[in-house]
Amino acid sequence: MTNTDTSSASPRFDLIAFDWDGTLYDSTAVIVRCIQEAVVDVGGRRPSDQDAAWVIGLGLAEALARAAPDVPPEKYRELGERYRFHYLRHQDDLVLFDGVLPLLDALAARGHKLAVATGKSRRGLDQALHTVALRHRFDASRTADETFGKPHPRMLLELMDELDVTPERTLMIGDTVHDLQLARNAGCASVGVGYGAHSTEGFEVLGPLHVAHSVAELTDWLLRHG
Repeated sequence: MTNTDTSSASPRFDLIAFDWDGTLYDSTAVIVRCIQEAVVDVGGRRPSDQDAAWVIGLGLAEALARAAPDVPPEKYRELGERYRFHYLRHQDDLVLFDGVLPLLDALAARGHKLAVATGKSRRGLDQALHTVALRHRFDASRTADETFGKPHPRMLLELMDELDVTPERTLMIGDTVHDLQLARNAGCASVGVGYGAHSTEGFEVLGPLHVAHSVAELTDWLLRHG
């Protein structure tokens, strides 16, 4: 009988880069609510759940501007401040998706380099890493405010350069079309997850190798094919 378990096979990818919110961190619903509350605070029309979720993954300034097209640019600074106010109120409500820590440990044990490529700010990511004791599990990270926001490829290109990995040996994992477009722009493969901010209907055109609908499914696929 042929053994179809390839979890011990040589890894296809040296570097696996993860988006943060909606991919590792169960934060989509909170972020949507914070965006909506911030927009209303500055006098804008409350965006729908779908519109607020669509901008998740972009840099904060771009995300808020797109979510609130009726808010004038002179109010963007206040809009950002109100978003951060609401987010900090809910920060302790956020948790990792079940199964994320075992997934990261299994990938590290196979010798993968692990990174984070996120639309969060550096301050926001560092706070999250400290809160959930994840810092030691990642070899590198990039945030939108220290490079370019998604889907510009710079954050992923910088991670590959820092960790000395080629695009052919890099895999990007995320829950939005912005993540998958980021991977394509950087010349990397991608995997989408269907439990985060975006509907998977727009994923196919961006060519992900797989779309996982749970962390358990993602783990299984990565250990077999990653």
